Amino acid sequence: MSQLLGLLAASLILGAIARRSGRFPEQTALVLNAFVLNVALPALVLRAVHRLSLVPELLVAATTPWLVFGGSWLFFRALGPRLGFSPSTVAALVLTGGLSNTSFVGIPLIEGLMGQEGVRVAVVVDQLGSFPALASVATLFAARAAAQDTRPGALLRKVLGFPPLAALAVALLTHPLHWPEWVDVVLGRLGDMLTPLALFSVGYQLRFSGVKGRVGPLVLGLGYKLVLAPLAITLMLLAVPGMSRLTFEVTVLEAAMAPMVTAAILAADHGLDPELSALMVGLGIPLSFATVPCALWLMR
Repeated sequence: MSQLLGLLAASLILGAIARRSGRFPEQTALVLNAFVLNVALPALVLRAVHRLSLVPELLVAATTPWLVFGGSWLFFRALGPRLGFSPSTVAALVLTGGLSNTSFVGIPLIEGLMGQEGVRVAVVVDQLGSFPALASVATLFAARAAAQDTRPGALLRKVLGFPPLAALAVALLTHPLHWPEWVDVVLGRLGDMLTPLALFSVGYQLRFSGVKGRVGPLVLGLGYKLVLAPLAITLMLLAVPGMSRLTFEVTVLEAAMAPMVTAAILAADHGLDPELSALMVGLGIPLSFATVPCALWLMR
């Protein structure tokens, strides 16, 4: 857990220092975002899904990230305009409030709180829920919200051309096959770069001076992500018969995780209120280290 905290904090702080130092070009965040979305994330998805043990009884848990994103779309699209938020701000809240950090923060936190048995459930939620939702519906939503070409054919090409989705398809198709060890090592090294580079990019874009003027969107966004979403998933899972206590608790905790770093990068890449997206991640991650254990305590 201490290693996780150290990596997250160091990456965010170094990104903020880099921006202040003046030693990095203004396009630094754009370049890092492009690397994360087109190289590191596809490598991580390809390796993780290919190694995944597909357990049918955990498929219900894997649907919850899709439900959280759908709820985010309904929640922020209904309240955002009424509160005077711009379309760009609403779109940024849908992406960062609707996608949970079920991998880089979620899996280590689950391991610390629930042990290795909990990790088995967390991986299924992450790889069959969060990443496919990011690569498909979230990417489609970002393209439409950014007022890019909204013709059905153009949107379909945008989604199908998203490298993480292509990596997911390849991983599922080659799941029965055995890869050479060197392929696994190369994918692992590339995927390992995702967390530090993504958080460095978020830190580079993070400006806490902007918090004062963004209190409303931040309270609404983090309130949904850290409180309302896990509460809704809890109520839904209570109606599912036969679910084990472990699967129930891990699934709720994954829904309670901080906003996904890659969601903030996706929003920034499409020009959807990058400052708010960075603040959602920069504030949401440290807050989740308090709210997630509290959620577990309340469930018990």
